[in-house]
Amino acid sequence: ARADRAVVEAFLTASREGDIAGLVAVLAPGVALTADAAALAMGAERYLGAPGDDGETLAAGPDAVAGAFAGRAPAAQVATIDGAPGAVWMHGERVRVAFVFTVDDGRVTGIRLVADPAAHAAMSIVPG
Repeated sequence: ARADRAVVEAFLTASREGDIAGLVAVLAPGVALTADAAALAMGAERYLGAPGDDGETLAAGPDAVAGAFAGRAPAAQVATIDGAPGAVWMHGERVRVAFVFTVDDGRVTGIRLVADPAAHAAMSIVPG
């Protein structure tokens, strides 16, 4: 879990710094960025691209996901989500978006943006 947290931290650092190579280095070849309907309604596609045919995939592959996040997520902070490393964007004390990461063999294979408050209530989210 500690190694996975380091991968998420490296991803967030590279994202904030606009470091495309740093992002690609922690992304698996088949990585996908998806979002729930609430995240799409909040404007995720305005910043990260329109969803694909499935209605929720915003980017697929390391180059596309890196491009979506480069120079973004300045307010995202590392969190533990359902016992695994992830990230959150908070407004005040309230989680607005949970970034649910899937990490396998030291690389991010998936990122799901979850903005539905009901989904947050069902998750264990611990910022920091």
